Amino acid sequence: MTLAPILPERSEWTVDDLGDLPTDLPYELINGRLIFPSPTALHQDLCVEILLALRINCPPEYLVSIDLSMRVDRRNEPRPDVVAIRREHADRSTVPVEDALLAVEVISPTSVLRDMYDKARVYAHAGVQTYWVVDPLRERMTLTEFVLGPKGEYEAAAHTDDVFVTERPWKVAVDLPALTARRAALLAGQGE
Repeated sequence: MTLAPILPERSEWTVDDLGDLPTDLPYELINGRLIFPSPTALHQDLCVEILLALRINCPPEYLVSIDLSMRVDRRNEPRPDVVAIRREHADRSTVPVEDALLAVEVISPTSVLRDMYDKARVYAHAGVQTYWVVDPLRERMTLTEFVLGPKGEYEAAAHTDDVFVTERPWKVAVDLPALTARRAALLAGQGE
């Protein structure tokens, strides 16, 4: 199905234009560019596993969610794969980005540049203190933790393909070797 008949023709989009979209259409707005992600089941499974790792020690005033629109500015409304937000936004469909403690993106073959650069700049400019990028495209899955530096840009705080442990935004452990093994088992179950 092509979206051309239902979408107005625009070279640049703003959040004001998003009202013209069908309400059930998942989208991201990054630097005025409208993107329609189409994640795989493997991608979503990994997002849920990261959500579960974050939920273990999540303080009661916060909530971890997947695929939630974040209002940044007129040209940006990203949907982090996983996000930690204030619990007061539990019933909102677009959350103000200033209430995000952590944004997590899981790289897919079509999102490498967007997740590593475009979204990183958007989240940093918006003041999201911690940003994780999970790369499941490598033989051994990796996680890079970025923290907001004094100049308002992300600085790499950790990079590993082993068990990742951090205190940001709270105590979290992500077992990357276990997730790599889970991915391999899921793929092996699909046949060859």
